[in-house]
Amino acid sequence: MLKKIGKKSVAAVFFTAAISANAFAAGSTWDYSTLTSSVDFSTISVGVLAVAALLAAVYAGIKGAKIVLAFFA
Repeated sequence: MLKKIGKKSVAAVFFTAAISANAFAAGSTWDYSTLTSSVDFSTISVGVLAVAALLAAVYAGIKGAKIVLAFFA
């Protein structure tokens, strides 16, 4: 008896969650344009890409030095 009640209640919870999620999705969405319109990420992205390029150059230099030194060993 308890197993049947448990299965029915779990099914009811999932059905209710699906209905409420559908109703929420049909409603109006949040508008973040007023918050994000004044933020400029271009300088941050340039800085991040510059650091990534610097690290790539360092790692390539280390790898190249290891290859060159391997010829002399």
